[in-house]
Amino acid sequence: MSASPADPTGWSSTPFLELDRAAWARLGEGIPLPLTADELAHVRTLGDVVGLDEVRDVYLPLSRLLMLHVQEGDALFRAYRSLFGAAGSATVRTPFVIGVAGSVSVGKSTTARLLRLLLARWPQRPRVELVTTDGFLLPNAELARRGLMDRKGFPESYDRRALLQFLTDVKSGREQVVAPVYSHLTYDIVAGKQAVTHRPDILLLEGLNVLQPAPPGAAVAVSDFIDFSVYVDAALEDLRRWYVARFRQLRDTAFRDPQSFFRRYAALSEEAAVAQAEEIWAAINEPNLEQNIAPTSARATLVLRKGPDHGVTQVRFRKV
Repeated sequence: MSASPADPTGWSSTPFLELDRAAWARLGEGIPLPLTADELAHVRTLGDVVGLDEVRDVYLPLSRLLMLHVQEGDALFRAYRSLFGAAGSATVRTPFVIGVAGSVSVGKSTTARLLRLLLARWPQRPRVELVTTDGFLLPNAELARRGLMDRKGFPESYDRRALLQFLTDVKSGREQVVAPVYSHLTYDIVAGKQAVTHRPDILLLEGLNVLQPAPPGAAVAVSDFIDFSVYVDAALEDLRRWYVARFRQLRDTAFRDPQSFFRRYAALSEEAAVAQAEEIWAAINEPNLEQNIAPTSARATLVLRKGPDHGVTQVRFRKV
């Protein structure tokens, strides 16, 4: 039984509703755009060409939908307090966790950063924080010891226990919860450095595998702690092309830094750089996408489908 874009399960009926870009954009009509072109430039990641029109048509309506869910969570919290009393319920609302998943080079980091900015500027002024699961990758020395350096980004390359403990602490309502920090320059965990969350109203959790089901024998998955999930999707060929383009840009910029893990690639010719990028994509990123990441799109609350120009063309979300 094969799945279609409109029906990711392959079944004859679907729990998803689909809107094209024009229909989706109408959900944001009348809402002022709360950021400038300069602010957007600081949010975009390398290779992502999202502009203000994209923010207005796609991400502003998404922020509106997310705030509806946050507000409903607040109402449910108050109802629980009324039902159980203070002794039987938390005295403080725990963070609303939004998961952002998708392939390497699809632009999920830009999506997460944009949502952080937009959500924080709604009239309710929620406190919004962002954590990436890159910080929970095993250190390079441990990956090397386990023979997993060529599997970086695959589910087994993460410290799953530490990530689950982090989310357990967040959802327990702890005042401060720390997470490790990852450097894309050195391609490793930064020893002694931590990111601290301060019981935000909204926590964005961005990463390749945040929607993974629990592995065999495990009782809980990361996705069990997520209240709303966004999967950023695109055609395989577009993802490969974007990855190669980004690699070429990095060859001329970040790879030239003496501290860069990939500095050996800075001297490659144009032809050699393209060949190297395509080799890495075929050996690591595409298999991880097909085996682990793409199958989780059907578990998302909402899917943003991008076209060849990186612009979102379609939105699919779960019916209520």
